[in-house]
Amino acid sequence: MCALALAAPAAADDALDRGHDLYAAECAACHGSKGEGVLTGRRGTGQGPPLRDVGALAVDFELRTGYMPLHRPGDQPTRRTPPFSKAQIRALVAYVASFGEGPPVPAPHPARGNLNEGLRLFTDRCAGCHQILGEGGVVTGAKVPPLDRATPVQIAEAVRLGPYLMPRFTTRDITDAQLDSIVRYVLRARQPMDAGGWGIGHTGPIPEGMVTWLVAIAALLVVTRLIGRGLHT
Repeated sequence: MCALALAAPAAADDALDRGHDLYAAECAACHGSKGEGVLTGRRGTGQGPPLRDVGALAVDFELRTGYMPLHRPGDQPTRRTPPFSKAQIRALVAYVASFGEGPPVPAPHPARGNLNEGLRLFTDRCAGCHQILGEGGVVTGAKVPPLDRATPVQIAEAVRLGPYLMPRFTTRDITDAQLDSIVRYVLRARQPMDAGGWGIGHTGPIPEGMVTWLVAIAALLVVTRLIGRGLHT
């Protein structure tokens, strides 16, 4: 028992040491040696924002999605394969979380959520940018990412964090129980039902409507041509 009790603090200290070394090599140039940020310019813009009191949630999301590190400050983060291993990410998360107080990594429970409530909430709060099936899109000043690769934890993190131009939703805006329902819906929306129709890649109502009109116009032209031939015979 005593050996196990001593091993846990030792492992935590080791993770912080590894996180410190990784942070110094990969993050400090933009975010400052102590997470104070590196700001330049008259309006306080620059390399990287402060990381004090961001907690484990923000760092875990940014690193596991590959949003960070950016190739150039000011670029929109995009999902990619993380450049760090899972162990390195855990170490970095632990180290940055030690900069102050902040929210931990959430633990959503999609199985507890209500699918119908998730559909309603996603439609009201998210579909305007992400589309009803979470396939992303384009808004002013940004590309909205699809949600097909987001894990339940990453969906919950994004809701609470509000990465890039996405609004941040607190527990007053969306409760944890409601968040479970949203996560459940996003996971379910990845297998949409196309009973009685052609999904056309689920690209959205406008392009699907255009395809419908083009097919209808082509059919009308064919029918008109056949009628014209019939009248001349």
